[in-house]
Amino acid sequence: MKFIVIGMSAICSAALLLVNPGCSNQQEASEDENEVTIGIMPKLVGIDFFNAVENGALQAGEELGVRVVYDGPVKNDVTKQVAMVETWIARDFDAICIAPNDPDAIAPVLRKASRRGIPVITFDADAALDARDYFVNQATYDAIAKALVETMVKGIGPEGKYLYLTGSLTAVNQNIWMERMEKYHKEKYPGMVNLSETPRTSEEDQALATQTTIDILKAYPELNGLYAMTSVALPGAAEAIQKNDAQDRIHLTGLSTPNAMRPYVKNGIVKEFVLWSPVDLGYLTIHAASAILSEIITDSTAGFDAGHLGQIQIMDREVLLGEPVIFNAENIDNFDF
Repeated sequence: MKFIVIGMSAICSAALLLVNPGCSNQQEASEDENEVTIGIMPKLVGIDFFNAVENGALQAGEELGVRVVYDGPVKNDVTKQVAMVETWIARDFDAICIAPNDPDAIAPVLRKASRRGIPVITFDADAALDARDYFVNQATYDAIAKALVETMVKGIGPEGKYLYLTGSLTAVNQNIWMERMEKYHKEKYPGMVNLSETPRTSEEDQALATQTTIDILKAYPELNGLYAMTSVALPGAAEAIQKNDAQDRIHLTGLSTPNAMRPYVKNGIVKEFVLWSPVDLGYLTIHAASAILSEIITDSTAGFDAGHLGQIQIMDREVLLGEPVIFNAENIDNFDF
């Protein structure tokens, strides 16, 4: 058997990775037909979040004694993901795990993999429900929504005005988070106002996130809160706040990695932000793929043991990593990813 986990591919970095992951040609050259191979494809390669995912995936592969192939597009391009999945199907990978850039566009090729008997696992972002077997969810949508809104309320109060800066309008995880956040706002803080029904987008480009935030500051003088919903959008927005000396006017929070946000937390541009461990997310994804192939996880399984993460809950075909973490000046130096 071969296991394949598809997720965000990372740049080779000795500081982050236990194994050289970005050199997939070298990995594939040593392919053994009897070796279990797991392929992991991110939304895109080369950003801190998915570099950390790769690190965790490779750790799990070493523990389990399986070959992990980690690769992905250089931009958040679902057509590239589709082409790569087609290649992995042709090579008869045992399992495919993917962080989709577009849940609907990726669905046909994932269904094709399923018809060939290849388990499909999504992580970080989900696909159409009938196009995957399980979704490895970093935290429940409601838990992430609550953490983000409560962090914002600390900064702008229960009657503040806010906007969203997201990565892509087709990213299902970001859309669900924002939907749940809006529900939570209305239920608990009905005095808060979303100044635009349409989120601004960064297309997972940090420079674009910075420019878009600068444009937002000019267009919305009444704005006092900004949610940046991805690991690229948040540092990009923070750079814009810093350049415009707007930290006293705008309370910025969102989702990103400690390493990307450390300078902005240290200088007070961002007071708090939210995430989970992407290293653990990659690690859990490989363990889940392995457990599915080994039939440790079946339709009736409520949980399983995932290495150093211990017992992990499974609910409605979602493998749940755990609760989100709030990062701030007091704890950010305890993390390195």
